[in-house]
Amino acid sequence: TPGGSNCRPNHTEISRANQLPAACSLLNGRCVTTRVLRWSWEIKLWGADVKRSDSWSVFSVISGGIAGGIEICITFPTEYVKTQLQLDEKANPPKYKGISDCVKQTVNSHGVRGLYRGLSSLLYGSIPKAAVRFGVFEFLSNKMRDENGKLDSKRGFLCGLGAGVAEAVFVVCPMETVKVKFIHDQTSANPKYKGFFHGVREIVRTEGLKGTYQGLTATVLKQGSNQAIRFYVMTSLRNWYKGDDPNKAINPLITGLFGAVAGAVSVFGNTPLDVIKTRMQGLEAHKYKSTMDCAVKIMKHEGPRAFYKGTVPRLGRVCMDVAIVFIIYEEVVKVLNIVWKTD
Repeated sequence: TPGGSNCRPNHTEISRANQLPAACSLLNGRCVTTRVLRWSWEIKLWGADVKRSDSWSVFSVISGGIAGGIEICITFPTEYVKTQLQLDEKANPPKYKGISDCVKQTVNSHGVRGLYRGLSSLLYGSIPKAAVRFGVFEFLSNKMRDENGKLDSKRGFLCGLGAGVAEAVFVVCPMETVKVKFIHDQTSANPKYKGFFHGVREIVRTEGLKGTYQGLTATVLKQGSNQAIRFYVMTSLRNWYKGDDPNKAINPLITGLFGAVAGAVSVFGNTPLDVIKTRMQGLEAHKYKSTMDCAVKIMKHEGPRAFYKGTVPRLGRVCMDVAIVFIIYEEVVKVLNIVWKTD
């Protein structure tokens, strides 16, 4: 109240951030110029009505990190097999006859733990990756929602694209480069990387910091298209399911189903980019002058089918990945909103 000690407006009076200046004009000058207003608002994240506050960026890190960590531990073996098949170039000739043969050879040579080689690099990068992805998506989506707080599928596509590009540049490219080098290193007769930190030190020592940013262009294209497609599909399915009732709750199993569909669409949409990215980040990346040169050489020496190597294991992993991440993420957010009051 004007002249009082408590100048914070009630969150029911200020439902969206863009109403804050108008509300502040109702307060006295001292409050507007000298006090920091703590306020909360109601937003819809991909159609889910959950109360958010200025603490939401911390929610994004915690929720995304937990969801990403669990998802990676469950699905990493399929990621390992996918990467091995993509690195298994025809020109050598191929070492593996298929998915089952790849798994069999790996287990026979290195045990079951061999299917988890390179897992540490993804685990170490999961929290910052989630923070960048969800933080950038939320920032962009809040700017692009209509007057009713709704985000349509086209704007969801653009927000997802922005989130994907950001996570590619700041987290995914160095993380994926290290992961691919670890997995590729295991195929050699005498592996030279003894662990995550040793591997990173060796890569930086021999190749410099740029050694962790191989295939940046392909990674940006892959991650940008990945998140653009997934958020577009998720936004479309959520809006369709809710219809004219924005407050309609979505069962976690439905969320998981929508996530699996979004993941499958993204796989068929950008697997060629994923193959190029993997080749550009492997131990034999020096064979390629650029992303375009890599694509041309794959087409010339292996044919168009090579661009879809590893599609089946990637399809299984990504469908589980997106489904699990969306389910766990939203459930963790619900728990945090109970134990961590943001009013």
